[in-house]
Amino acid sequence: MRVDGRVSRALVDPQPFYGVLADLGGAGVAVPVLAVVIGYVAWRGRATGTDRWWLPPLAAAVLMALVPALVVPLKALIDRPGPPVTGVGTGYYPSGHTATASVAYGAATLLLLPWLRSVYARRELVIACAVVNLAVGYGLVRRGYHWPLDVVASWCLCAMLLTGFWALLSRNSRRTSCGTPGSSTGPR
Repeated sequence: MRVDGRVSRALVDPQPFYGVLADLGGAGVAVPVLAVVIGYVAWRGRATGTDRWWLPPLAAAVLMALVPALVVPLKALIDRPGPPVTGVGTGYYPSGHTATASVAYGAATLLLLPWLRSVYARRELVIACAVVNLAVGYGLVRRGYHWPLDVVASWCLCAMLLTGFWALLSRNSRRTSCGTPGSSTGPR
């Protein structure tokens, strides 16, 4: 807590721009982005006749639903107070905005990767996902909404969730197309 407090005090800046970065992790922004990608991937998968086209979009939706189911009980169990800017209250660890952003943008990225043809496009999408997630975490800490450790804890939790999601997607693509996007049964 002491290190968290020192880092937070050194970083807090109440400029509105940092609040905008933090808002990118809100359910009102991140979840609709994922919903659009889920719809697109479901449409493309069905249109191309991909076996079990419905599984990746469904798994992404379930993963997003798991975020509050995991984060809210953790917040209640740990009952950590927030930074001074937030006033009196507890339930800041782990960060819900960070978790929402990580899962929504991470799952959207993992869903889209097989549909992108070029290595350049895939690399840029992964970089964009990382930049947005870093911006959300930075905005939350810089604005004073969360301690740095709240954000890091959410990244760790979501890394595990997204690794499981990626494993499911990899297993599904091996079954349908031997892992080769563009094959007759896989994404084109």
